[in-house]
Amino acid sequence: MNLSAKTVVLIAIGAALYGIGGLPMFGIPVFANTTLKPAMAVLALFSVLFGPLVGFLVGFIGHWVTDLFAGWGVWITWVLGSGIVGMLIGLYPKITKERLEKGQFSKLDFTLFVVLAFAGNVLGYGCSAFLDAVLYAEPFTKVLAQLTIIAAGNTLLIAVVGHFILTAVAKRKQQSYNLKEAY
Repeated sequence: MNLSAKTVVLIAIGAALYGIGGLPMFGIPVFANTTLKPAMAVLALFSVLFGPLVGFLVGFIGHWVTDLFAGWGVWITWVLGSGIVGMLIGLYPKITKERLEKGQFSKLDFTLFVVLAFAGNVLGYGCSAFLDAVLYAEPFTKVLAQLTIIAAGNTLLIAVVGHFILTAVAKRKQQSYNLKEAY
């Protein structure tokens, strides 16, 4: 895998924003060791704009940063879950044939964005919950409750914040899409 300098910088910026924004002081505690993080919008934005590889690495590295600075140790199962969330949301440009790059963001595109966010949260954090139950003997009911709360809460948060951000991105792209260089 050969990453350009631009891609490495994007990953570093995204991971730092997601990692620091994921700290408990910026989140909303909802259940045992479970916090809704507005930083999920950062993960979704970087994933949509730069694709699945950037999404995975921003989620994986960013969650690792959160765990390190929060002081509770790195939970690799949930770090992996955030990477999977970013990777799945990062499929958005390919599925929509990069319409956002052309300044297009329809209701169908928004619905697809929300479906990918939900699927990413269910699959990513479902994997985390399963691995916690198997590897760490966490009670199944606890990890299932965590998964349910996180999948629903993150999807709602990503949908609300993402709608405003992606609408603004589409408007900005539309304004510059038809520009021509003067000779």
